[in-house]
Amino acid sequence: MYHKLTKALKSMHRRQRGMTGLETAIVLIAFVTVASVLAYSVLSAGIFSAERGKATVYSGLESAESTMELVGSVLGLSPNQSELETVQFTAAVSVPDTKVDTGAIVINYFDEEIHSENVTFTAVISGGSTERGSTVIIEGDEQFVFTVTIPATATREAYEEFTLQVIPPTGATVTIERSLPAYLDKVMDLR
Repeated sequence: MYHKLTKALKSMHRRQRGMTGLETAIVLIAFVTVASVLAYSVLSAGIFSAERGKATVYSGLESAESTMELVGSVLGLSPNQSELETVQFTAAVSVPDTKVDTGAIVINYFDEEIHSENVTFTAVISGGSTERGSTVIIEGDEQFVFTVTIPATATREAYEEFTLQVIPPTGATVTIERSLPAYLDKVMDLR
């Protein structure tokens, strides 16, 4: 019985051929090619992702470096002592090696009743600062005094709260939230 089984197995495998070396090499080359293309795609995607991440970080740093900050008090000016007409504050750049163009700054005013975008303001260099370059660029150690005209449609009553948003061309918005006192003086330190 054992002999019959081995004879049957031999006759069964007689007609089948094995793979030749050339066929094996072709299959192996195909596997290596597919693997290398896949590896290249994965590496390219990783490098692209890393570059995008680096660009995002640098963009965030650039944005943060151009941010302005308040220096000192926020003053409310009411020459007729009946309504707030202008708000005055001093601003500088946060990082000394950066610049902000005052001509590109937008200031918005809003309170409980109105919202006014791009209100009228002036920006001049502070008396204690030395002009380093252009008269409209806030640079390094310069401080600029901003005088913002409150819109005529604003109510500006006692204890009324208002907000000024100072939006530089790059960087974070500086938000100034203040409330009016019970009695208006010609010059008030708004808190």
